[in-house]
Amino acid sequence: MSSLATGTEIDLGGVNDGHGDRGIAHGDRLLAFTDAVMRGDDASLLRERKALRGVLSDAAYVDVVATIGAFNVVDRIADSTGIPLDEALEAMSKEVRHELDLARFGSSANTPGARD
Repeated sequence: MSSLATGTEIDLGGVNDGHGDRGIAHGDRLLAFTDAVMRGDDASLLRERKALRGVLSDAAYVDVVATIGAFNVVDRIADSTGIPLDEALEAMSKEVRHELDLARFGSSANTPGARD
């Protein structure tokens, strides 16, 4: 949604295939770092952290790490409680959910409306 607010053209396909910036500055580095964080592989995390730190300012790096942490915890809370999408969010996110194929994740069954 923030890309709409800033007028930035992005291709969400990069989230699933992990190739190229897709219209986001340092998108390839950001995806690689996020994947390393989520996998929990220390060697990969060390390598990707160093690569990302090489292209981002200190403030931008802190923002990235905080965003990953926030989304991770919010997602886990929502998933564990089965919080349903409200009508507005369901409508706003339908295209993005479809484009990212989020229904492929088993946990999508825990959120009513998420598989649409």
